[in-house]
Amino acid sequence: MRLLALAVTAALAFPASAFAQTLPDLPTLDETPAQRTARRAAMTPPVPQEDTALQAAIGSSARPAADVARDEWRRPFETLTFWGLTPGSTIVEIEPGRGGWWRNILEPYAQATGGTYHAVSRPLEGMGVVDGTADLVVVARALHNWHRAGRTEPYMAAFFKALKPGGVLAIEQHRSVDGLNPDQTAPTGYVPESYVIRAALAAGFVLDARSELNANPKDDRDHPYGVWTLPPTRVSAPREGNPIDRPTPLTDAERAAFDAIGESDRMTLRFRKPA
Repeated sequence: MRLLALAVTAALAFPASAFAQTLPDLPTLDETPAQRTARRAAMTPPVPQEDTALQAAIGSSARPAADVARDEWRRPFETLTFWGLTPGSTIVEIEPGRGGWWRNILEPYAQATGGTYHAVSRPLEGMGVVDGTADLVVVARALHNWHRAGRTEPYMAAFFKALKPGGVLAIEQHRSVDGLNPDQTAPTGYVPESYVIRAALAAGFVLDARSELNANPKDDRDHPYGVWTLPPTRVSAPREGNPIDRPTPLTDAERAAFDAIGESDRMTLRFRKPA
């Protein structure tokens, strides 16, 4: 069984697990106290079993090789388990992008477990589900764009409306040093964790848990072309019309150094809509 090493600030109670329990025969109406004691002693405690459907979706040969190569940085099994993905869930992913990295896991998982997956690119035009019916809304690496466009507040409100009571808003986001102004950090692809938390709380969510699953202490966030300097984008020269970019391209040594950092330092957050 694959072991999970989750560094979280709140306890994680196997949200994506099934439970197996060995049960003896049901008691008879004439069971004696001694028989009842023996029957209860024979009952083994439940043993958590990993979500085999999720393992199958992640391990599927249908996933692009480039997606699989990023698993060491994005930790899909551990991250989705932390977020509380369960079989049969109604899942909404916001702005999955052309590559569909999370979609390539979540959509087949939903199909295999009797759930549904909805990709939503314009939340203010519709969330793809009836209000109050989504189990999980997934947001990955998007809040820096929303801040710059003034969309964070209305988007959070749309997520809250779509989720059922007790439903989860799952966020993975490039993380700046806390306390910095998101007006200054968002153009580089990073925002402070406190900014994301405040935005979600203002929409009515409660912070359920924070994890360092996707932290990367090698990432100092000081890159010539923002977070896109790092893998997987690997921008290595200034982009036309981009004011944050250094005017000169990377040297070979610089390119190798940024590749060695790996993917960005990211916050991994779980918010819940109050029941």
